[in-house]
Amino acid sequence: MFALLQNLPKEVLLKQVANGAVLMLLGMATVFLFLVILIFATKTMSSVVGKINAKTGSKSGDKAPATQKTAAVDNGAAVAAAIAAAYDKSRS
Repeated sequence: MFALLQNLPKEVLLKQVANGAVLMLLGMATVFLFLVILIFATKTMSSVVGKINAKTGSKSGDKAPATQKTAAVDNGAAVAAAIAAAYDKSRS
């Protein structure tokens, strides 16, 4: 590999290295610009959602009613029983 580089004229090699550096900087600038746009978009959406929540009066810390939690536990027990029955059936 180094033999190939030694056969290239010095001007060609320097031009290729310069082109590579320009391409690298262009790519890094593109990624940086995308991340800056992403940050501003996220902050803007966050403020819009905050204003909407303030108008509707709902809070992000609201808890679900206790009846929904109990129903989820009961449903979990039914699912566990169904899995156990299916497992027993498949074993015999």
